[in-house]
Amino acid sequence: MGMTAKNAADDPSRGAMSPTGAATAVDEADAVAADEPAPDGPLRRCIATREIRPKEALLRFVAGPDKDVVPDLAGKLPGRGLWVSADRAALELAVEKNLFAKAAKAPLRASPGLADEVVHLLSRRCLELIGLARRAGQAVAGYEKVDSWLERGQVAVLLEACDGAADGKRRLAAKAGAPHISKTPAPTAEKPRIAVIDLFTAAELASALGREHVVHAALSEGGLARALVTDAARLKALIAGHNN
Repeated sequence: MGMTAKNAADDPSRGAMSPTGAATAVDEADAVAADEPAPDGPLRRCIATREIRPKEALLRFVAGPDKDVVPDLAGKLPGRGLWVSADRAALELAVEKNLFAKAAKAPLRASPGLADEVVHLLSRRCLELIGLARRAGQAVAGYEKVDSWLERGQVAVLLEACDGAADGKRRLAAKAGAPHISKTPAPTAEKPRIAVIDLFTAAELASALGREHVVHAALSEGGLARALVTDAARLKALIAGHNN
């Protein structure tokens, strides 16, 4: 069976259990030598900006069997990785300037709509991670349940529907330590960092959590929560670039 973007994103739990939510490197040729050890894990070089960054801040692509550029969001597909910063401008530059082919030294083709495809795949992957957390007993939905988890210090990720009423979201975000829903609160010795994600609609959250309507939800600490935070940060950066 050929390698497709769908194959690359079908199993969001793959690579979700490392401390950073990132998958193990598939090809050692992907690695970037650095003068200093990387405290945040392996480094990769963006083929568009040439910046060296932690791989959690980049997107991995590989060459498909038909010489097409395939997103590898799980970091599991075989072959040499082609890395691009999780930034819409960088990704569009890589497509426009045919940088995938130059980096691979092979006649690769990148779809003009690759950035939109990655946004779709990342969005689906995040929602599937939320669904996996629900099935694993690591997620709750509803204002009162989320509020109770916050009181007990069980929340690692606070999910708020982007189209939900502002009042309830503001109250829970304040309890989580975030002055604004779009900002992540600074951690303290008493209160660990809680990521606040508001990228999905109430209908999308409801579908992921098996409910009729969800404005507020939360995930407890674990590999699924860490993977969600990593992928949501990538998704947010790509969406922000589209809106600028």
